[in-house]
Amino acid sequence: MSNLIPYAIAWSVLAVIVLILALKRRNVSSHEDDSLHLSGGSAAVTEQVSMAQKLEQIDKWGKVLTILLVVTGVVLAVMYLIGLWEASSTAGF
Repeated sequence: MSNLIPYAIAWSVLAVIVLILALKRRNVSSHEDDSLHLSGGSAAVTEQVSMAQKLEQIDKWGKVLTILLVVTGVVLAVMYLIGLWEASSTAGF
């Protein structure tokens, strides 16, 4: 079981990264202008496009890392349960 500790630490680091990314997205989106600006030449339109691109990038990485976090968490849990099962089956003999 102790051989899973490095994997659990790596999973925890990944979880912290996902949390930091979520907080960064929240911080970036708090500065977002909720009004729709339609005129093509204004600075507000350029700022909205820039903000949308930043949020799109954060969302893309957030989704990828969250899926990776869940998959690795499930694999880690299965490996742990298999280790428990093997330990209990060999302890009985």
